[in-house]
Amino acid sequence: MSSMQATSPTTTSNLSADLKPTGNAVAKVKPCCVCKDEKAARDECMLFSTSNNAQQECQDLVSKYRSCMAGYGFSLP
Repeated sequence: MSSMQATSPTTTSNLSADLKPTGNAVAKVKPCCVCKDEKAARDECMLFSTSNNAQQECQDLVSKYRSCMAGYGFSLP
C-alpha cells in the first residue's frame, strides 16, 4: 500500500536552489525567455507614456532590463 510514499533525499535537496542558470546553462537560455517582468514594465512605460520624452521618463526601467539581460550574458546596445 505504501510503495510510492518514500522519497529519496536527492530529489528534495534542490528545492531551495537558485533558479537563475549559471555557467554554460546561461548561454543556452533564449533572450525571449528571461527578464519578462522587466521587459513588460519597460514596454508598458514606453507605450503608455504621456511625456514628450518617453525614453528619458522610462530610463530607469530600461536600465533594469539591460542589467537583467546582462546577468544572463546578453549585451544590449
